Amino acid sequence: MKKYDYLIVGAGLFGGVFAREAMNRGKTCLVIEKRSHIGGNLYCENIGGINVHAYGAHIFHTNNKLVWDYVNKFVPFNRYTNSPVANYKGELYNMPFNMNTFHAMWGVVTPDEAREIIEKQRSCIKGTPSNLEEQAISLVGTDIYSKLVKGYTEKQWGKSCTELPKFIIKRLPVRFTFDNNYFDDSYQGIPIGGYNPLINALFDGAYIMTDTDYFLDREKFNSMAEKVVYTGTLDSFYDYCFGALEYRSLRFETEELPTSNYQGVAVMNFTDRETPYTRVIEHKHFEFGTQPTTVITHEYPQTWEKGMEPYYPINDQKNQELYLKYAELAVKEKNVIFGGRLAEYHYYDMDKIVIQAFAALSEEFGDKSIRMA
Repeated sequence: MKKYDYLIVGAGLFGGVFAREAMNRGKTCLVIEKRSHIGGNLYCENIGGINVHAYGAHIFHTNNKLVWDYVNKFVPFNRYTNSPVANYKGELYNMPFNMNTFHAMWGVVTPDEAREIIEKQRSCIKGTPSNLEEQAISLVGTDIYSKLVKGYTEKQWGKSCTELPKFIIKRLPVRFTFDNNYFDDSYQGIPIGGYNPLINALFDGAYIMTDTDYFLDREKFNSMAEKVVYTGTLDSFYDYCFGALEYRSLRFETEELPTSNYQGVAVMNFTDRETPYTRVIEHKHFEFGTQPTTVITHEYPQTWEKGMEPYYPINDQKNQELYLKYAELAVKEKNVIFGGRLAEYHYYDMDKIVIQAFAALSEEFGDKSIRMA
């Protein structure tokens, strides 16, 4: 007999929401996770009383009140507002691109002055942009592109902007107001106490096995549950039968420093090409910390290889075509539910993961009333 209703492979946000709602409906869940902890990339480590985002900065933001109310049921969120600073060879600029940015770069004081400069600079692009460089210049002009987009983007993706497809930067936010709030969403914040309390609440009541690789004994794990909720990489589920999907990866270097305030902001982007890391995260600022020490993380983009943690899918034409081959196999599975950024080969913001999980639950339980979108 099957011991559990659901085997959930991967203890990230999608798996957590699915587990919570399934258990609320009387179902049993076995969760297996290859890492030594649950929470996926939301996991936080406590260093010196500071909640450190172990896998890079995660700021929850959404326009969906149902999603916001849902996550706040488990843990209250603070009022953190994402206002990163860009550092170009010691020159500091506010993000996203707004009147503070334009004043620092050109000395302008009115929106009309800023518009005039941008319009003049982007007029050098004739016709439809054919790559990321042309797309970016057509949106923000040459100065902002060269100082704040080019180097950062080339480090992030490991290629020249002229080699990157334009869809990576569909649009760049340009505001002609003095507004440093990176997101336009109505709701934004960080869980008070970090993300671990949220994750623990979502998985509360499930049987959890960490340090456990699903693929080392797949048949045994499948035999333990009626259905599988799979949140890992889709190509590995099918043993890379069509080839491996490509990703960009990240490496983090974290250290505690004997100062109460290292850079004065949670996220500082380093946008020149020569600096090897893309950003420095000072974690205490996510929760307005007053600890006597601080913890910072340097974030380095890396070329992904099998065995490394996949972070950003490379959604170019070649990889999308490959993904669709795997997706055709996935839709034929009767007892497997695929979900999350890896299984869907798509980079989702956290609120979209919650929405996707509820969509899967709605389909699974035949109840449209539990959808959030």
